[in-house]
Amino acid sequence: MDINWTIIGIVAALVIILVVLTVRKNQKEKKKLTDLLNNDFKKTEEDEVNAEDSANEK
Repeated sequence: MDINWTIIGIVAALVIILVVLTVRKNQKEKKKLTDLLNNDFKKTEEDEVNAEDSANEK
């Protein structure tokens, strides 16, 4: 039984390429998710003071 090193080399190269591409895609998705979570908060609306409202008088 002879080991076919050419086939093993091609399969190993494809596995390495697949792992590299997967890691790169995950890094991009992680960056997008981090940006989304950091900017996904509702800003508090500033209350406008109504001069005619007696509750806002001081």
